[in-house]
Amino acid sequence: MTGTNPALPANRLLSVDALRGITIAFMIMVNNNGSDGAWPFMQHAAWNGMTATDLVFPTFLFVVGASIVFAFEARLGKGAKRADLALQTLRRTATLIFFGLLVNGLGGAIYLFPAVPFDSWRIYGVLQRIAICYCIASFLYLWDRKPLSKIVIAVSCLVGYWILMRWVPVPGYGVPGRDIPLLDHDANLVAWLDRQLLPGRLYEGVRDPEGLLSDLPALGTCLLGMLAGMWIRTTRPLAERARGLAIAAVTLFLTGLLWSVWFPLNKKLWTSSYVLAAAGISTAVLAFCFWAIEVKGWRKGWTWAPLIFGSNAIAAYMISELLPAFFVRWHLTANGRPSDIFHWCFVNLFAWIPSPGLASFAYSFAYMALCFLPVWILYKKKIFLKV
Repeated sequence: MTGTNPALPANRLLSVDALRGITIAFMIMVNNNGSDGAWPFMQHAAWNGMTATDLVFPTFLFVVGASIVFAFEARLGKGAKRADLALQTLRRTATLIFFGLLVNGLGGAIYLFPAVPFDSWRIYGVLQRIAICYCIASFLYLWDRKPLSKIVIAVSCLVGYWILMRWVPVPGYGVPGRDIPLLDHDANLVAWLDRQLLPGRLYEGVRDPEGLLSDLPALGTCLLGMLAGMWIRTTRPLAERARGLAIAAVTLFLTGLLWSVWFPLNKKLWTSSYVLAAAGISTAVLAFCFWAIEVKGWRKGWTWAPLIFGSNAIAAYMISELLPAFFVRWHLTANGRPSDIFHWCFVNLFAWIPSPGLASFAYSFAYMALCFLPVWILYKKKIFLKV
């Protein structure tokens, strides 16, 4: 492998792959901090608010939406039928959900034997949310490939979700903002509905950050990415497309901040203001990647690792989530107490760094680099995990 960009299929846009790779790399880092001493931006906001870590998942969904445009247009351009693409979408959705359940059952337990008991197996998850949004967005694109319908549906999702969370009474609690605090931790419509549907299977016991109802605004995130992809595919000059992305980024971010006055930013509830603010930053990073790679032609050196991660993102995520399950049975001793190999590595290789935040960041980067190695090997052997 030289410093030049790796060859990618013609239906892939390098700037989108670079954004996907940057996102999955940062996702792996923030999911594996090594200790509680991580810098604030490397941790999720406790409830309301938004950190850099809270931007990872929505950016990935944003990229999914953009990728749908390029993938479907390439297939349709080769004569594929919409019915065939619809069946392929259903197969991919089922595969993603299967992978998500596998991660929950093995990676979530951190033990291969015994696995998580089925009656407490978490059903919701990151890949499950991606699957749902991908499926609905794909069918919407096959139904109508014009941007207006996507704008209308995205706005309806965000405004409709705001109405549900602000004005619909939560059974047993009352009306948010009047009888109970708006976006109360437990007394909110998302958490209440999840407790009725899947008791004992929620990530946080009485609530889940990937709850069913919050898939509605998450679909809005995916559709905003789709609109970005549709804009990039126009015949306008490259510089104009980059400028349009930058203007959209500022508009989305400021609109999200304004809406947060009445509907706070909240990643765990995926509030509508959070969708817009996060999409603004995702669009800004995409605008930079598009300008640097497609407009300026900066295609050497710095794009190498992001493009490898981005071309095999599902494999990278699965590896990062399942590695602990395979190594947890290696029992070692750290500070005189039994420990798994990852905690032992942090204590013996990174904890000596005076700054707890820097120590945690160094561990996160090392873990991400460890996950990169098998992805790089897969890339060199031209093996890509597709769904």
